Amino acid sequence: MGRAFEFRKERKFKRWAKMAVQFTRLGKEIAMAVKAGGPNPDGNSRLKTAIQNAKAVNMPKDRVEAAIKRASSKDSSDYEEIVYEGYAPHGVAVLIETATDNTNRTVANVRSYFNKVGGALGKTGSLDFIFQRKAVFRFLPGELDLEELELELIDAGLEDLFVEDDEEGNDIAVIHTSFEDFGKMQKTLEEKGIEVKSAKLERITLSTAEVNEEQAADVLKLIDKLEEDDDVQAVYHNMA
Repeated sequence: MGRAFEFRKERKFKRWAKMAVQFTRLGKEIAMAVKAGGPNPDGNSRLKTAIQNAKAVNMPKDRVEAAIKRASSKDSSDYEEIVYEGYAPHGVAVLIETATDNTNRTVANVRSYFNKVGGALGKTGSLDFIFQRKAVFRFLPGELDLEELELELIDAGLEDLFVEDDEEGNDIAVIHTSFEDFGKMQKTLEEKGIEVKSAKLERITLSTAEVNEEQAADVLKLIDKLEEDDDVQAVYHNMA
């Protein structure tokens, strides 16, 4: 069928694999939200946000409902959220957020990934000077006057507002605010009728490590292995 067909097929499989990983991670986030605050999103802001993020990546409604139902069962797994920190080869800092029902398995896997590439796990808090936790909101700017919106959001804790490209090359507006102002900003955007595509707590890099192309490939081997692990929710690094 030709090289073009094979290329399209490969891209499609990669996209499906990425969606499957996203759905698994969102399913865990939904489960943890239900365990923490109950199955009603109207009274559980964390669950409401998780459902919102699931919609943003087109997670089927029946899968969302199934995740809520499973988490509401007394027999469902309890996930523990653990952050691991370490250094990849060439001095690149790596922070991993996990959600696991077996901490021994998770730490053993994470440590093995670092060891195989010549990296090393560090102590909790050892990368606080490199990564800062921020609330990050993304939405389609549309016809909004972003300069005017920027002024209106200052009282809600706005720290930064800018536009970047999403994976399809479309403009997406991004808001950064402090971890503590997550709820305030979320409520303000709702009141203004702004449809948020995603609302997350992310780790923002305060400093970067310069590497060449060959060194970057070494680091990406570690990141790929971490992101393939079912217990891993997010991976952050400071590679420039």
